[in-house]
Amino acid sequence: MQRIIKKTFTFLSVYYAYMVEYRAELILWVLSGSLPIILMGVWTQTAQGGKFGLTPVDFARYFLAVFLVRQFTVTWVVWEFEREVVEGKLSPKLLQPIDPVWHHVASHLSERVARMPFALGLVGLFFFLYPQAFWVPNLATLLLFSVAVVLAFVLRFIIQYTFAMFAFWTERASAIENFWFLFYLFLSGMIAPLQVFPAPLRTFVLWTPFPYLIDFPVSLLVGLPVDITRGFLSTVGWILVFLGLNRILWRAGLKRYSGMGA
Repeated sequence: MQRIIKKTFTFLSVYYAYMVEYRAELILWVLSGSLPIILMGVWTQTAQGGKFGLTPVDFARYFLAVFLVRQFTVTWVVWEFEREVVEGKLSPKLLQPIDPVWHHVASHLSERVARMPFALGLVGLFFFLYPQAFWVPNLATLLLFSVAVVLAFVLRFIIQYTFAMFAFWTERASAIENFWFLFYLFLSGMIAPLQVFPAPLRTFVLWTPFPYLIDFPVSLLVGLPVDITRGFLSTVGWILVFLGLNRILWRAGLKRYSGMGA
């Protein structure tokens, strides 16, 4: 156990040092996730008519929570893994007594820690400019939200890492992620809360992994009606589905990778 803790600390400290090397780049990455803040302005104006059952303050809180969830769950592993396979940089990592995925996990977790001060600064600025949207969730809500965000990150990472496995067969595995992102953008709750979707479409979307990446944890935080049990069970279920598919593709891809002489 001590050896595992030591390795984990080493991985995280190394990648954290790497992430804070270019702080200006981190700020740009945080700002690049500000689309929910822009959409908030659109929806708060639309909500003035009261057509969607949500007030402007509800929409403001919702999209602020979307911004926060995005900061915790953003991933880029498909582009890193694709480059490693295409350029042959995966080979030395395969010689190490540890699965290469842990390099990517450590990179993502360290980046979360490095970007949080900038993200929280923007949240503080938001409440300063829009104080009527300020609220303090209770402890139970924060705990449920925290678990949901962690599971959302795991699901988002596993999905993208599964797409990355196709780099063993094509040089542009990231194109699959780009195609997937179109559905993720519209069905996850990033563009609009699922509550404003037509009932038949909302029922269909709840059977997909998309709402559990953003809408579910956001709804928990801001207090929108949501089936908590179904949300957690569905998230874990989709994690297991993509994890199984990932391991199958990993084993098949390694055979092809070694066959290429890389």
